[in-house]
Amino acid sequence: MKSVAKSRGKSRLACIEEIRMGKKLGVWIMIAVSAVSLLLTLPWLNWIQIVNADALYETLGVTEANLPMLKSAYNVFNVLSFVQYGNAGMIGLFAMIVLILAVVAVYFELALIIKVLRNKKSKKGDLGLYGTAEASMLFQIILIAVTIGFVIFSNSKFGMTGFILSPIVYLLLIFNIAGFAIVKKMQLTERALYHEHGLWKELKKNWVLFLMLVPAFIYFLINNYLPMIGVYYAFTNFNFRDGLWASPFVGLRNFEYLVKADLFRLTRNTVLYNIVFIALGNILPIIFAIFVSQVNIKWFKKTSQTLMFMPYFVSFVILKVIVYNVFEYEYGVINNLITSLGGEKIDFYNTPSYWPLLITIFYIWKNIGYNMVVYLATIMGIDAELYDAAKVDGANIFQQIRYITLPQLKPTFIILLLYALGSIMKGQFELFYQMVGNNGVLYNITDIIDTYVYRIATTQPLNIGLGTAAGLYQSVFGFILIVVVNWLVKRKNPEYALF
Repeated sequence: MKSVAKSRGKSRLACIEEIRMGKKLGVWIMIAVSAVSLLLTLPWLNWIQIVNADALYETLGVTEANLPMLKSAYNVFNVLSFVQYGNAGMIGLFAMIVLILAVVAVYFELALIIKVLRNKKSKKGDLGLYGTAEASMLFQIILIAVTIGFVIFSNSKFGMTGFILSPIVYLLLIFNIAGFAIVKKMQLTERALYHEHGLWKELKKNWVLFLMLVPAFIYFLINNYLPMIGVYYAFTNFNFRDGLWASPFVGLRNFEYLVKADLFRLTRNTVLYNIVFIALGNILPIIFAIFVSQVNIKWFKKTSQTLMFMPYFVSFVILKVIVYNVFEYEYGVINNLITSLGGEKIDFYNTPSYWPLLITIFYIWKNIGYNMVVYLATIMGIDAELYDAAKVDGANIFQQIRYITLPQLKPTFIILLLYALGSIMKGQFELFYQMVGNNGVLYNITDIIDTYVYRIATTQPLNIGLGTAAGLYQSVFGFILIVVVNWLVKRKNPEYALF
């Protein structure tokens, strides 16, 4: 009986792997499942129906002004509008999770269709294609399961049946489960062909190594991933009475407020300052690291390193005191020096044009030593035999730097550049706030997103939603930028890319 069942399983698998129209039948099945899932997930099909509408709206306390905004049915992309206009903040986070899963599922479905149409074979056959198909169907299954959970959770919160799920959703769930099973079967033969192990076999084989990763996994889960739930604050008018889960959902109102607050100017200032900081903050430390590495006098080398590294430990509050005493109009060091030489005082704190240069100078002064140490450590790790061979070939000091030192510093430079670009929208808040303070005259040229949000949060009633919206905008901007730059680096030097 076992042999018969086994032979039947093999015959089914052989049928799936038959070539039809230039591709395996299983691949066509994958495309069909993804295409149907994509069509049924997109906004023109409503998954959730509203029932007992009058009683539901009465329970939620919907105002007459919001009634025209409500619909009789919703899809996974616009269910948040019900949360907003239906005064149903208690289900807002759940609705947001449904939306995110829908976007991820659609992304993988489109990725699978594009991969199949490109028909580009990799070194490991169709394993990459099967992996994308597996992710596509798995996320679609998760999306449907979470949507079912959303309907059940919402009805329990309303204390009545207010939502029901379209029967098509259940059929789509069965369809994707069947497609997922087919993909897993096709993966088995492909893995055997290329001697690839699945995750379960890897876990069994290297369980000790995976066990060692558990503490790191728990750390990142608690400190990095669970706090992401707080992103939902950006779409709410948060108040402590209702809390995160029940505060009124306001959609993109917080982002609209940021745009009206001259978001372009804030973004321009933040990006331009950070471009200068990143450029000078990497180029100058490389130059100084090379200079220090060429010094042969031991005491001078150590002293210069210490003196350049010391400003890094200077508090920003102390930096504010230094800046104020140097550039203050009446008693500042600079103005006293100018008047002693017969010149006229300069009103630095009422002249915005001076501050981009001053902020840049003090940023470099404070950080150049720390960055220099990173590059100096890389230089110290370069094999001395390379320099010896260059000297034998007649290379002078400048040629050694050009053809040995700089190429060896390239990987470090690229990695630090990628890390810095990821936070290009995160301004040096302490630097700007301590140097400029609340001087409105300088805001146009020195105000960045961080200082603006801090000022709004401290001068108005606590607005957690606005601060979170600004943080989300910065994170998304930085994420897109680092993905694009990493892609460019990967095309030119794949070994230097982060991923």
